Amino acid sequence: MPLKYTATEVLQDRWWIGALALGVSLVATPIVRWLAYRAKIVDRPDDLLKPHGRPVAYLGGVAMCMGLLAGLAADITIMPDVARHWESILSDLPRLELWNLADNPLWKVFAIAAAAVLITAVGLLDDLYDLTPRQKILGQVLAAAILLLGGIGQKMAMVVLGPMGLHLPVWLVVSISSVACVILVICTCNATNLLDGLDGLCGGVTGIIAVGYLILAVWLAVWGNFPGTDGLRVAICLAMAGAVLGFLPYNIPPASIFMGDAGSMLLGFFVAVMMAMFCQEGTARWLLAAMGVFALPILDTGLAVARRALSGKGIFSGDRSHLYDQLVDRGMTVQRVVGLFYVLAGGAATVAVLVAIFFRLRYAVVFYAVLGILIVIFFYRLGMITPAPRPPGNAGAGQPPSMDHADAQPK
Repeated sequence: MPLKYTATEVLQDRWWIGALALGVSLVATPIVRWLAYRAKIVDRPDDLLKPHGRPVAYLGGVAMCMGLLAGLAADITIMPDVARHWESILSDLPRLELWNLADNPLWKVFAIAAAAVLITAVGLLDDLYDLTPRQKILGQVLAAAILLLGGIGQKMAMVVLGPMGLHLPVWLVVSISSVACVILVICTCNATNLLDGLDGLCGGVTGIIAVGYLILAVWLAVWGNFPGTDGLRVAICLAMAGAVLGFLPYNIPPASIFMGDAGSMLLGFFVAVMMAMFCQEGTARWLLAAMGVFALPILDTGLAVARRALSGKGIFSGDRSHLYDQLVDRGMTVQRVVGLFYVLAGGAATVAVLVAIFFRLRYAVVFYAVLGILIVIFFYRLGMITPAPRPPGNAGAGQPPSMDHADAQPK
């Protein structure tokens, strides 16, 4: 089957989306940092989970959101038939023709932008007022609902139902897909939230993930229906990668600004959007690839949950069970741990992309299953899954319960 497009054709009119997002984020970050210090919106250190030594500004997530929105706005300016899409929205919206709106690429961009602003606002409120987990999850559910109204994630269930040959009513497919989309947004937002524990860690890892998704999106565009939905996936990846790279110089160790929940939840939301959009081909192949690119946050979250469960703690309780915490506690410097995570994230993205391109789905499933088992055995042998031994006697008694930085006010 001959190529429909080349990678150059896919990117030649869109590369500047990433450049614009980078520029906006690069300029906005020091501005919001100044505002944060003026308003005393800072993360104060403690003796356990926030050992940064001095108060550090929040609001980095706001700067990244601004970069993302700038990139999405740039995509609208080059969107084919944008005038016709505007007319369709103005015609279908008063009549509540939701199915027609769901197929409108301009409407999808608006939905992604609105949900991104909402998820950033929820994270910012948590940074300022320390929301309860239930309140944060409610915000994530509302963001997922906006995505679904925008036509994103409405057919996620087909990646499973399609290969099984099941022909269910449309309303049932949409219902199952809606539940899956909500769960996906909640899981990815909290996975990136939990990863945000060291300077430059979450931003750098998610930036690498965005590049991995960009490669997958370009590959699908080369063989697919570009410049339609494939073009939108490319634009979102460019915008998010640019926004992260514009923020990262201010966040690498030692950070002068933290992204906070506003940033970590925004990055998780981006991952959920991309996973949902990789489902639109109706095959699990590209969803599996997207999960593989995101493997490092999944691994870190799974490791923390396993240690907490085995130690009899609630999975939302705070401790130093994350992979990066354990590496620091074993003597690695923050810079080395962050660098190692960048290498691991790059390796995971590379493997996932190559497996998606060259392996059939059934072989890819076997490959990931075997690899997952080997990883579990590896970390078990290192003692990173079993809980740390308790101190003898009453050591530690009377100490206040620790709050995980990701569960409270992450960087």
